Amino acid sequence: MEVLKEKVEEEEAAEREEAAERAERMEKMRPAEVQKEETILTQEMLRNLEKKLSEIKIPTPAEPLVVTEDTVDISNLPLSYKTNTPKEEHLLQVADNFSRQYSHLCPDRVPLFLHPLNECEVPKFVSTTIRPTLMPYPDLYNWDGCANFVSDFLTRVPLPDPLKPPSHLYSSTTVLKQQKGNCFDFSTLLCSMLLGAGYDAYCVNGYGSQALCNMDLTREVCPLTVKPKETVKKKEKVQPKKYTIKPPRDLTSRFEQEQEIKKQEEAKAREEKRRWEEEERLLEAEKAKPDPLHGLRVHCWVLVLSGKREVPEGFFIDPFTGRSYSTQDDNFLGIESLWNHRNYWINMQDCWNCCKDLVFDLGDPVKWEYMLLGTDKPQLSLTEEEDEGLNDDDDLQDQGKETEDKSFDMPSSWVEQIEISPEAFETRCPNGKKVLQYRRARLEKWAPYLNSNGLVCRLTTYEDLECTKILEIKEWYQNREDMLELKHINNCTGLRTDYFRPGHPQALRMHAYKSMQPENDRVMEFYETARVDGLIKREETPRTMTEYYQGRPDFLSYRHINFGPRVKKFTLTNTESNPRPMVKITEQFSRNPEKPADEDVAERVFLITEERIQLRYHCRDDYITASKREFLQRSEVDSKGNKIIMTSDMCISFEVEPMEHTKKLLYQYETMMHLKNEEKLSKHQAWESELEVLEILKLREEEEEAHTLNISIYDTKRNEKSKEYREAMERVMHEEHLRQVEAPLDYLAPFLAQLPPGEKLTRIQAVRLKDECLSDFKQRLIDKANLIQARFEKENQELQKKQQWYQENQVTLTPEDEDLYLSYCSQAMFRIRILEQRLNRHKELAPLKYLALEEKLYKDPRLAEFLKALA
Repeated sequence: MEVLKEKVEEEEAAEREEAAERAERMEKMRPAEVQKEETILTQEMLRNLEKKLSEIKIPTPAEPLVVTEDTVDISNLPLSYKTNTPKEEHLLQVADNFSRQYSHLCPDRVPLFLHPLNECEVPKFVSTTIRPTLMPYPDLYNWDGCANFVSDFLTRVPLPDPLKPPSHLYSSTTVLKQQKGNCFDFSTLLCSMLLGAGYDAYCVNGYGSQALCNMDLTREVCPLTVKPKETVKKKEKVQPKKYTIKPPRDLTSRFEQEQEIKKQEEAKAREEKRRWEEEERLLEAEKAKPDPLHGLRVHCWVLVLSGKREVPEGFFIDPFTGRSYSTQDDNFLGIESLWNHRNYWINMQDCWNCCKDLVFDLGDPVKWEYMLLGTDKPQLSLTEEEDEGLNDDDDLQDQGKETEDKSFDMPSSWVEQIEISPEAFETRCPNGKKVLQYRRARLEKWAPYLNSNGLVCRLTTYEDLECTKILEIKEWYQNREDMLELKHINNCTGLRTDYFRPGHPQALRMHAYKSMQPENDRVMEFYETARVDGLIKREETPRTMTEYYQGRPDFLSYRHINFGPRVKKFTLTNTESNPRPMVKITEQFSRNPEKPADEDVAERVFLITEERIQLRYHCRDDYITASKREFLQRSEVDSKGNKIIMTSDMCISFEVEPMEHTKKLLYQYETMMHLKNEEKLSKHQAWESELEVLEILKLREEEEEAHTLNISIYDTKRNEKSKEYREAMERVMHEEHLRQVEAPLDYLAPFLAQLPPGEKLTRIQAVRLKDECLSDFKQRLIDKANLIQARFEKENQELQKKQQWYQENQVTLTPEDEDLYLSYCSQAMFRIRILEQRLNRHKELAPLKYLALEEKLYKDPRLAEFLKALA
C-alpha cells in the first residue's frame, strides 16, 4: 500500500505540471478552443480516475472477493436449462444488437447486464430467468412476508468482483436447493415471488453503499428495538362548575420558586451538554471509514411500483435484509437498468444525486429506454391537457404501422415451477439458525422445534458498541405447552418478565419477578375471562399483596392485604402450614346502581389487630362528601359470661343527611355481625391467594424444567403417538389384505352366516345348505345367460334400426356418412359375434360348473358326513 501511495503522489505531481502548461496554452486560445480543450481535459481526468480506481485493491480477509463456485449437478435438470429455443436464440440476437447500439451511443457507460450464463453454462436473457410464482402459504401473500423469507432462507455470497455484475445467474430452483446466492440471485427469487403475488416488481441493477452491498447492519438499529409511537389522547378540559369550592390561596414565595426553577434549568442544561458530548463521542466512534469504492459497488435489489396490490407509492426492497426503503434513501447510489418478466429498461437519467431525482415512469422513453417494443409496455403518464391535444385515431394508426413488424414478445421463462416444501418453509434459515448483528444488538433466529425449549428468536441488547455489556435479553418461544410466548430479562434491574398466550392452566398473562422464591416482589396478570373470580392483576411484596378484579357479581374491584412478621416456630414447618399473619385488609367496590349511594359500600377496611372495621360509602352525584362508619369489635360475652349488649359507642358514624333516616342499634348490630363474617371470608380468600401463588410458582418451576412442546396431530413426522397409531393401522390393514388374498374362496360362507354362531350342524341343516347353495348357483348361471342374451338382442335391434335408416337415406348420404355407417356395421357385427360366442360357451360350461360345485359340496368336510347317506 505504501508503494501504491508513492506512485499516486508521483502521478499527481506530473498531472499538476501538465495542468499548468495547459493553462498557459489555453490563455492564448480562443474561447471555443478553450471550451473544447476543457472537455478533452475532463474526459482525460475521468479516464485517469477510473484507471486509478481499478488499480486499487481492497483486502477483505473476512469475505474474500474471489469465491469458488460450487459445482451443480446438471444431470437431472430439464432440457430448457441446457438448450435455447429458437425464440430464445432470436431474443439473444436482439439483445446483442441492442447492446451494440447502446455501447455506440453511450460509450462512457458500463456494458449492459443482459444474458449471463446459467448453471449449465448456457446464456439466458435475464427477463426469462424470472418465473412468477404464487406460493401456497398465507405468510407469503404480502411483500414483507416474501422479503423476510428470502432474506432468512438464503445465505449471502459476495460478488466475485464488487465492481461488475456476475457472469452467472442461476435459476431460482437451483438457488433454493443450494440455499445461497449473491444479490442478483436473491433479487430474482424475490421478484418472482412478488410478481406471483400480484405486485408490480422489478429487478434493479445499480450501485449501493458499502453497508448495503456487504449486508453490514452494525450501524443499523434493529427493527425489534424500535418502539411504536404511542398516540397521546388530549384530555378534555372540564369546565368548572358555578358553585365549586375555590382552592386555598397560594402563599409560597415566588422568588424561591424562580430560584428553584433556575437551578433545575442549570442542572438540565449540564445534563443535556453531557449527553450531547457523549452522543458526539459515540457518533465519532461509530462513524464508518470512507469507502474508496463509493458509488462503484454493484448491487441488485427489487423495485415495487405503485398501482397493483394497493401500493400507494413505489419503494425499494433490499433482498439481503428484507427491509423496505424509500426511493430517496442514501444507500442506493444509482441505477443502470431494471427488468421484469416482460421487458428490459435502461435508465437514461442522471444519478448525480443518487436515486432521489429519478422518475420511475417506465412509459417515458426519454427517461427509460426499453429494449422490446411490445403491447404490454407501460404507457407514458400524461396530463389531461396533453391527452386532449392528441389525436387518438392517428396515433393508433401510426403506432400500428410502426409496431407491425418490430414488436417481439418475451419468451416464456425457462425456469421450472418454483416450489418450496413445507419442511423447507418451516425451517426457514439455513441449518435452522441465523444470526444478525445490529448496532448494539444481536438477533438470533431458529427454526421451530429445533430447540427443545421452543426458542425461535433471541434479541440481545448491549450498552456499548463492542457488545460486551448486556443490557437486556428478549426471547420468543413457540409451541410451548405452558403457552410461554416471550421472556424479557433486564440485566440492570434483574427483573424477569414472562408473557403467555391464552391457555395457561392458571390463566397467566404476564409474570414479572426477580426471584422464583415466594414472598418476594412480583406482579402477575391474568386473563380475566378464563377465571371464575375475575382476577386481573396481583402484586406481591414481602409484606403486602394487592389484587385487582373485574366483572364480579359482588362488585369487588380491589383488595389489599398487609402482613405482619411471621411468628417463629421451633418445629419444621413450611410456608403453607405457617402463613404470615394478616394485619389489615382493604377492599374497594364498584358502584352498584341497584342500591342507594348511602347504603352501597365503596371501601371496607378490616383492622384485624386493632379489632376495628371501617366503612366508606359511595358519594351521591350531587354531594361532595360520603357517609362513613366505624365499628369497634368486642367479645360477645364478658369475663363473667354475661352476653354483651350492643351499645351506641360501638359504632361511630358520619351521615351526610342525618335527618333523612336514623339507623337503630339493631341495624348496627346486624351490620357488625355481617361484617365479622365478611372479615372471616376475606381472610380465607387472602389465604387462598397465598396458596395459589405458591402453586403457580411450583408449576412454573416444573414447566421450566420440563419445557414440553405441543405437537399437532397433523404433524406426522414429530407426533410419535400419531406415527405409532398410523403404522399400527397400516400393519393391520396389510395383514388383513394378505389374509384375504391367501384365504381360499368359501362358497358356503354366506349360507353359514345365517345360522346361529357356535351351533353344531344337523343333517337337515346340511341338506338345506347344499340345496340352497346349488339353487343359488343355478340362478346365477341363468341370470348370466339371460344378461348375455339381452345384450345380444339389443345389439341386433340397434343394427337393424341402423340398416333401415341406411335404406331410407341411402340416396342423400355423403361419402363420409357412408364410411361412418360401414364402420358402425363392422363394429356392431364384431360385438354380436362375440356375444354369440360367449352365450354358446356359457351354455356348454354351465352344466359342468353345476356338477363341479355339487361334487365339491359332497366332499366338503363340513357336509361330507351328513351327505354320505344320500349319495
